[in-house]
Amino acid sequence: MSRQILIVGLLLIHSLTACTQKKDYVVTIKTKYGDMVAILYDETPKHKANFIKLAQEHFYDSLIFHRIIEGFMIQGGDPESKKAQPGQRLGNGGPGYNVDAEINPKFFHEKGALSAARLSDQVNPTKQSSGSQFYIVQGKKFTANEIKIDPQKFNMALQQFFQKPDNKAYYDTIAQIYQARDAKAYEAYLGRLKPVVENQLGIKVEKDLSPEMLQAYTTVGGTPNLDGQYTVFGKVIKGLEVIDKIAAQPKDPADRPTEDIRMVMTVEELPKSKIEKLYGYKYPVEKK
Repeated sequence: MSRQILIVGLLLIHSLTACTQKKDYVVTIKTKYGDMVAILYDETPKHKANFIKLAQEHFYDSLIFHRIIEGFMIQGGDPESKKAQPGQRLGNGGPGYNVDAEINPKFFHEKGALSAARLSDQVNPTKQSSGSQFYIVQGKKFTANEIKIDPQKFNMALQQFFQKPDNKAYYDTIAQIYQARDAKAYEAYLGRLKPVVENQLGIKVEKDLSPEMLQAYTTVGGTPNLDGQYTVFGKVIKGLEVIDKIAAQPKDPADRPTEDIRMVMTVEELPKSKIEKLYGYKYPVEKK
């Protein structure tokens, strides 16, 4: 009996050790404004493998963040930026290939989201990602009412609503507020108008948001209008303040920083338990 207990105990210890020793990659993007530490998602395997490969090959070292838009995102990864002259237009370079889209609705554009840049739908209907260019989301915080409303649906509903003669008084009121350029009053009136429009037309103009999305966009912020359009393949888990510092730098009319902001990337494979301890990131519980 004691030998059986010993064997069971050893098997249990082995099982627990195997669980705790599951590993993942941590990517550190070093800049003069600080470091950003990111993890990459297993559910976007092509993007994860490609990004790690390029980083390990030092592809990104000395490249610059060539496009910054405060309140939106910071973008880099163009190999032509390594030796770019001041004022040179950037954003068209790459490693010579694209990566198939891996757009997953569970990953969204919250602040710190690591996403793949790409060409527009007109020339890229399958939404393939750039082979190397990426952006990191800064975004802004939203109120619950702001984030819940689907702008496209609401605008279409408003057009239909205002076409009805009985709703002329509503139109006149919102037109007056708009002409007064009172943004807060305009948004407040739209909020009061929303249930009237929905009830009269028998439609809903709200987005289908998960609790996680609603919490993230109302607390840390993000750019929800990009959801479903670009592949989000990772997340900054330390150094969010570095995004703010980079996004706030002076830039030229093409959104390129007037002073080059170069990057160096390192990749380290660590036990997931250590990543959680070091960076406070919690991996989702794996379903059996």
